[in-house]
Amino acid sequence: MKSQEHLDKTHRFHHQVLSVLMALTLFGSVSVWAAPETQPAIRVEALPERLIPVGHTVGIKLFSQGILVVGLSEVEGAAGRCAPARECGLRVGDLIVSAGGEELESTEQFQSVVARSNGNPVALSVRREGRALELQAEPAQGGDGVARLGAWVRDSLAGIGTMTFYDPETGAFGALGHGINDTDTNLLMPLDVGAVMYARVKAVKPGEAGSPGELRGDFDLQQDLGALYANTARGVFGTMEETSMVKSQEALPVAKPEEIRRGPAEILANVSGDTVERYKVEIERICAPNSPSQNMVVHITDPRLLSATGGIVQGMSGSPIVQGGKLIGAVTHVMVGDPTRGYGIFITNMLQDGYSITSKKAS
Repeated sequence: MKSQEHLDKTHRFHHQVLSVLMALTLFGSVSVWAAPETQPAIRVEALPERLIPVGHTVGIKLFSQGILVVGLSEVEGAAGRCAPARECGLRVGDLIVSAGGEELESTEQFQSVVARSNGNPVALSVRREGRALELQAEPAQGGDGVARLGAWVRDSLAGIGTMTFYDPETGAFGALGHGINDTDTNLLMPLDVGAVMYARVKAVKPGEAGSPGELRGDFDLQQDLGALYANTARGVFGTMEETSMVKSQEALPVAKPEEIRRGPAEILANVSGDTVERYKVEIERICAPNSPSQNMVVHITDPRLLSATGGIVQGMSGSPIVQGGKLIGAVTHVMVGDPTRGYGIFITNMLQDGYSITSKKAS
């Protein structure tokens, strides 16, 4: 059963006006955040040997743990201009966990706490790069009489991406092959609760040299396919009970890094409606095996995909790569100067973040 917190946040999300969905950024950091109180991570004794490659687009919504500071500004009032947030020591990238003794769940709640202070100091509990800080902020009265700190904050993100795999043994899935980063700070969003939703592609903006393209899709906001439990530098992960999207697909063996070769391969991608198709690609180079999400160079060679998208576009992140009948990885990045080329992550690297490994005990 979903927690009341999850239901409240989802209700608020559904009633936000999203005239333009924010695109998921392409680069992540190395932090791993999870929400064990809402959806426990999958714990297994070994990485899975067979997975279903998916390749279908999904809508992704993510709420942060606390609220993220994405900008600092000045407050202009009767007493002149000042910057309370900056003066109290807040920085871009800080996560405000509580304000005035209240645990924060939304930007609206934070604004209300500051406004009710009437200019009196407000205690802030902050996380910065894994450290806990206690700050004291003194709001300033704006020209409209409302108390403000001059901090731009965010508590959620939404966008479209591609589901990479589904594990029929555990119900786990992985998507994107990279983390969901805040669009302003480029920092990995700390996950509190989140979900994936069914999506279909309604339009494509083709990529060109110097200008990455993107998939544009419709979300079904009324029904979640599954809940997220982790947002990491190597992908987003969750569990899914609604399996109609994958029930007719066959599980493939998982390739080890040493089995991956330069040469022909295929990707599964959804670039029109809700149809997943296979497209020819070339693995041009094996590189940086220990990189979070740039382990190989992928060259799109299929004329159909080049005609439809110009190559790799935003929203295709997570498209599974298959070679020799095995799942070898997922598309993660596009090369801005040449959208026919991009990077991919090894599937085993992705799985290391998606599964919490426990050692077998000797009998």
